[in-house]
Amino acid sequence: MAARQQWKDLSRGRKRAIVVAGVLQLALQLAALRDLSGRTRQQVNGPKAAWVAASFINFAGPIAYFAKGRRKQPGR
Repeated sequence: MAARQQWKDLSRGRKRAIVVAGVLQLALQLAALRDLSGRTRQQVNGPKAAWVAASFINFAGPIAYFAKGRRKQPGR
């Protein structure tokens, strides 16, 4: 088994990619949480608390919320 690399052992490009992925994850989660806080229970598919919890699941949670968690608004 290969030895685990430490942060200091990573190349500048890999460090940058990790930081960018982390910022993107945080931005998606904050966007999902902000959207959820501004919606009523009737505007969300399923319990809001479940979507809040799901938003903490890396990229999959916020993306799932935006894809399936919001009910379509008439006229939009």
